[in-house]
Amino acid sequence: MTSSIQELPVLVAGGGIGGLAAALALVRQGFRVKVLEQAPEIGEIGAGMQLGPNAFHAFDALGVGEQARSRAVYTDFMVMHDALDEYQVGKIPTGEAFRQRFGNPYAVIHRADAHGSLLEGVQASGQIQFLTSTRVERIEQDATGVTVHDQHGTAHRGLALIGADGVKSVVRQQFVGDEARVTGHVVYRAVVDKADFPEDLRWNAASIWVGPNCHLVHYPLRGGEQYNVVVTFHSREAEEWGVKEGSKEEVQSYFQGISPKARQLIDLPKSWKRWATADREPIGQWSYGRVTLLGDAAHPTTQYMAQGACMAIEDAVTLGEALRVNHNDFEKAFDLYQRSRVARTARIVLSSREMGRIYHASGVERLVRNDLWRGRSAERFYDAMEWLYGWNVGNCLAEH
Repeated sequence: MTSSIQELPVLVAGGGIGGLAAALALVRQGFRVKVLEQAPEIGEIGAGMQLGPNAFHAFDALGVGEQARSRAVYTDFMVMHDALDEYQVGKIPTGEAFRQRFGNPYAVIHRADAHGSLLEGVQASGQIQFLTSTRVERIEQDATGVTVHDQHGTAHRGLALIGADGVKSVVRQQFVGDEARVTGHVVYRAVVDKADFPEDLRWNAASIWVGPNCHLVHYPLRGGEQYNVVVTFHSREAEEWGVKEGSKEEVQSYFQGISPKARQLIDLPKSWKRWATADREPIGQWSYGRVTLLGDAAHPTTQYMAQGACMAIEDAVTLGEALRVNHNDFEKAFDLYQRSRVARTARIVLSSREMGRIYHASGVERLVRNDLWRGRSAERFYDAMEWLYGWNVGNCLAEH
């Protein structure tokens, strides 16, 4: 390692799951890292998230697989029911045969626990400086590095900049300048204690109830002591991308016609967080000299594939590998990283849109949806998931 690498850090904008994963990947390549986080404290908002085998492969590559595994809940299956008549549309076992096929489990975890697992790795490294209340305002670069100016007027100098600053990325705004695509779909999320959760829904499964212009999701968290509840509906209002407190009255007004078994989910939470969702059109260029984008800053997606955070962690691992094979040459590595990620992440964005349509089908489309997976074996489901769950550190790079 040359001395110059030790002198300047690599800058990472954003201290969420993607930013921390990027920081860990960089440290593993011998860099020091400075993370710039605009929030006043380190943490994650949200509730549960799903982790496919691809996410565990990525956690393993970053050295925090055991931490993540110890906090996850391992589901026995993924299941989809029609929310109107309770018909079981599809059921995918995620037990031993699934693990054998993909080399890692399927699990659910609280976002704070996934973030915390990465944060432990960051803190243990001793090579990562984490600044809170630091918002990126403007970026300059030259042949030897990048200068980031924050809202306090401070200039941060680094070898390169990873823009992991989320769906409303300032880094993306400066270099790409595109508009978000607001979906009009609103997501309400909450966590409910086991004691308050209906016994007839206490399944060890990632469960979804799909209905006309809406769906409901539930699964266990934190050793089954809590349950994640997520409901989505098409808003009557003109929506703007963002998060705020939810209102019990609003969410109650959207689920007419849903079967009582599924409907009880929306009566449970005492408080909700409300997300108005958006994505962006996939783009082919994320890297600009010594600056590149990662996670939601690069490829924000709707939630229907349950892969947003997983893709960010994959990005980080791929970025680290691209640096390794290019001997830490940033411009070459950023080009390889981008080529390795653009099609895969765009497929997630586009598949998620299509999955949202399938979930929310009505009329004859609903009948088609309910017929799609009739009689399909577990093995055939696994074959269909190979493109997604078969990702690992050994196959993450494009031809180079």
